[in-house]
Amino acid sequence: MFDGFLAGVDTAFTSFNMLMVITGCFAGTFIGMLPGLGPATAVALMIPMTWGLDPAAAIILMAGVYYGAVFGGSTSSILINAPGCSSTVATAFDGYPMAQRGAAGKALAVAAWSSFSGGMFGAVGLLVAAPLLAKLAMTFQSPDYALLMLLGLTAVASLSGHGQVLKGYAMALFGMMLATVGTDGITGLPRLTFGQPDLVDGLNFVLIAMATYALAEVVLGVLEDRLPGDGGATARFRDLALNRADVRAVAPVIARQSLLGFLVGVLPGAGATIASFLAYSTEKNLAGATARPPFGEGNVRGVAAPESANNAATTGAFVPLLTLGIPGSGTTAILLGAMIAHGLQPGPRLYADHPEVFWSVIVSMFVGNLMLLVINLPMIPWLAKVLRLPSHVLMPLVVVFCLLGVYLVSFNPGDVLVLVVIAAIAVFLRRLDFPMAPLLLGFILGGYLEDNLQRAFILYDGGLGFLWQRPASAVMAIATLVCLVLPLFRRSGITATD
Repeated sequence: MFDGFLAGVDTAFTSFNMLMVITGCFAGTFIGMLPGLGPATAVALMIPMTWGLDPAAAIILMAGVYYGAVFGGSTSSILINAPGCSSTVATAFDGYPMAQRGAAGKALAVAAWSSFSGGMFGAVGLLVAAPLLAKLAMTFQSPDYALLMLLGLTAVASLSGHGQVLKGYAMALFGMMLATVGTDGITGLPRLTFGQPDLVDGLNFVLIAMATYALAEVVLGVLEDRLPGDGGATARFRDLALNRADVRAVAPVIARQSLLGFLVGVLPGAGATIASFLAYSTEKNLAGATARPPFGEGNVRGVAAPESANNAATTGAFVPLLTLGIPGSGTTAILLGAMIAHGLQPGPRLYADHPEVFWSVIVSMFVGNLMLLVINLPMIPWLAKVLRLPSHVLMPLVVVFCLLGVYLVSFNPGDVLVLVVIAAIAVFLRRLDFPMAPLLLGFILGGYLEDNLQRAFILYDGGLGFLWQRPASAVMAIATLVCLVLPLFRRSGITATD
């Protein structure tokens, strides 16, 4: 292991590979800032550029693009409420309100430091415990994943506003219904497609996020005459400094959510999006009703939690990829194909046959995350000037970014029509004060829950034995029950006091 690590250090710190790290971070950051494109698109765009490169240099470049896109995706979430990628949707819940009240610089600074810390934590975890964590991830089976998704759905109550729990559950159910549109993952049969070929592949999460937040926000702004822009506060370099209260607030959040995000990222198929939502709901539950300002209204902890978790999960997704040859997310699935195209076989043999590649990718992550911090912090005052654009310029740009972002993911005009329809539904629901975050959570977890529940029932002949016959399943089943029951006790306690 030590010899392989030294070989990785020698490989990573060549001048050309350092150039690849910097190039990947720059490209990923700017592509990630564009709403809707995300890391998968960013990595796919880089693949043709890697032909002819040494395999180590090629993977270092694409890895830099991957975590650079996640790092930069928070920018558009905070500034214009249009998530750069699915894993930064939760960042908009508090980041955008902070920008609206003139604290865009602080929100972007918190996001940058949290992303850096989460990425570095993940790199350390990948360096120290990759083989061990890969074995742990392999012990997870479909019943465990199904119960993990159920545990995640208990966050609906925390993602709903005060007095909106029933509305939150209704929206989560609506999101799970939207997740069933398309082709059944088990039977291969189309459902709820209404005979439309455009719906056979299902709905894209970026499309749902753009419709319910960015596009709906523009329409609501027009209807309610509250458009942003028109000379908002500027962000100066001194605005990027966090005071002691901010540091005390976000430091423990970054520590625990980096750990959570990394562990979720290690699980194949879970990904940074689930990690960010779990982190946000966890912090909101820990803060309780005493949080000032409340979560959803511009709390710095609501920015730090998802940003540290999604960047740690991005690094964690490399654990199953490099050690088992199993992609931990959609983007690492693209990376898997790229590695095979370069003559590498991800998995146990990569560690033995190409230690210089295995370790150089890990070592480059330390340099890459540092470079991302250096790149992003100086740009914040310039990026924040977006909010000073007049509303009649800014809002059409948001609409154009939404339409282009959705179209460029699939090059399907039908997706643009679906975007408009769902945005209209979202505007109607938001006017009735229905929360949108539970809808997104239900949509994310609905597909995973359904597929794994079907497999669990097949494994256990249609019975419910999977709930308790495995230790991991039993623990998550108990945790789910506790999370469901605790709010009832809290509510009864509040009622008694009142």
